[in-house]
Amino acid sequence: MSTLKTILNTITGNVEQPPRICKKCNAEIPYDKYLANHCICPECGAYFRMRAVERLDETVDKGSFQEIDRKLKSKNPIDFPDYKEKLDKAEKASGLAEGVVCGTAKIDGSDCALFIMDSAFMMGSMGTVVGEKITRIFEKATALRLPVIGFITSGGARMQEGIFSLMQMAKVSGAVKRHSDAGLLYIAVLTDPTTGGITASFAMQGDIIIAEPKALIGFAGQRVIEQTTGEKLPAGFQRAEFQLEHGFVDIIEERPRMTYTLSKLLKLHSPR
Repeated sequence: MSTLKTILNTITGNVEQPPRICKKCNAEIPYDKYLANHCICPECGAYFRMRAVERLDETVDKGSFQEIDRKLKSKNPIDFPDYKEKLDKAEKASGLAEGVVCGTAKIDGSDCALFIMDSAFMMGSMGTVVGEKITRIFEKATALRLPVIGFITSGGARMQEGIFSLMQMAKVSGAVKRHSDAGLLYIAVLTDPTTGGITASFAMQGDIIIAEPKALIGFAGQRVIEQTTGEKLPAGFQRAEFQLEHGFVDIIEERPRMTYTLSKLLKLHSPR
């Protein structure tokens, strides 16, 4: 049984998934065909936002993924109204306890640690548990001398946790720095969308920064920036292609080639 089916079976008890509807061309895509095409619309080429389990199934060697901190859950540190209900709803809708999945795995035989953010859980926003889990995977990778690969998607810091959410930016950044000081590799893969405090911290701290085509990458939204600066911004200025042209991204890689590219980078930087 594949990684995807194993995890889905644990979460839902049912591996059957409904067809996916493309928001760009309205094509209805059977789930098996959707997976076989790397979660890309076969009719118009639009990229869907992949679930964490779909990323795992496509990226890591079968049977190699060992998840850590799976059951870690957020609380309500500032007693934000209705936050517990929002968390319960997000867990039920996504099948995840939080917005990131962390663990160790092999990619084409190369050992690595990885974290995969999932926009189905409160838009992948970073609260205390997301920050803690990503910090822990960097610390584990440093102890085991493993490279880290992060698949990143997020709406930014989680407003329902206030300052506790913002503190995660510094905490994760510290773990990234210690991992770097140990001479270890961190590859950040930016997917649609990568925004807010995530962009202002670990998303842009990779030794190598890869982006998927046309991914939205930025801090504040275009309207907010234009209102603040009083200037008209160029078209597509927050898309991956603009970021590559201006030096914020190293590589734009298409999804069908992503595993191949990650495998080559891991082997190139392997101490062996």
